[in-house]
Amino acid sequence: QLQLVESGGGLVQPGGSLRLSCAASGFSLDDYAIGWFRQAPGKEREGVSCISRSGSSTNYADSVKGRFTISRDKAKNTMYLDVVNLKPEDTAVYYCTAEHSPYWCSGFVPTGATNWGQGTQVTVSS
Repeated sequence: QLQLVESGGGLVQPGGSLRLSCAASGFSLDDYAIGWFRQAPGKEREGVSCISRSGSSTNYADSVKGRFTISRDKAKNTMYLDVVNLKPEDTAVYYCTAEHSPYWCSGFVPTGATNWGQGTQVTVSS
């Protein structure tokens, strides 16, 4: 059974940084495209970043380019989202996802996904 568990969220001041982690079990992340989404209060869930299954395509939403970095550790079967220079508008619940399609994350950040973790809250406030 495919399972994703996020961690690493918290309360951080503007300009601060965090590392979000997503541990996968029941499957190998190396065989999947991976991604991060977020959902702010009262807003729809939006794609933040992704890496295609082949690893040849990495994409970021314009709002996070230069501040967020997605990666995965094959040995730990874990994906990460390193976030720096956080802004209050980054406040949201962050979700990781893994998709088996070879076309998911090919050239742009997808608008949806089918496999989700439970989410981790990131709050940026002074």
